[in-house]
Amino acid sequence: MKSHYSKLLFAILALIPAALLAQNLAPTPRYPERAELSKVEEWVLSQGIAESIAPELAAILGLGSDRLPVKLKAFLTSDGTNLAFAVSTNPKQEGIVISALKTMTDKTEIYSIGTAWLTDRSGTLHQTIAVDASGAKILPNSSHAAKFKDMKAFFIKKRQATNPTTTLSPSPRISVTPVGGKEIK
Repeated sequence: MKSHYSKLLFAILALIPAALLAQNLAPTPRYPERAELSKVEEWVLSQGIAESIAPELAAILGLGSDRLPVKLKAFLTSDGTNLAFAVSTNPKQEGIVISALKTMTDKTEIYSIGTAWLTDRSGTLHQTIAVDASGAKILPNSSHAAKFKDMKAFFIKKRQATNPTTTLSPSPRISVTPVGGKEIK
């Protein structure tokens, strides 16, 4: 009887690795989070408008010292803030700039105030900057991380809403209308 149990135990132990290996054969995405914004990036590149990012903003984001050519999708909120998703079209300066900027006028001066973030198609936050009348300055990424997360979600939902097979209800927090031909400063 012991001989029978030991053979059965040996057979079961031999089957366990095969069963574990079979479980791993199922196709699963290797790094699904790595391309969090890739579909938004493709959408903006195919349907966005050609614009450029001001040299000062490009420089502080580490994207060069010249105007940065981008494809852009922007939406105007009810309070006048432009929510923009800009994808660099310069092959030497890859990057995605997401921004929430409001254009202000003060007598003869026009400027923007708000926040801009440098990210990539994975959605990893690389740089946060604040923009105001005096220019742009680098902020700790943790200072506006929650807003950055909200902005990513906003653009993911906007992209999904353009896909006719996907139905989403509009966000109750943000009322937006498309904006065309605006430069991010």
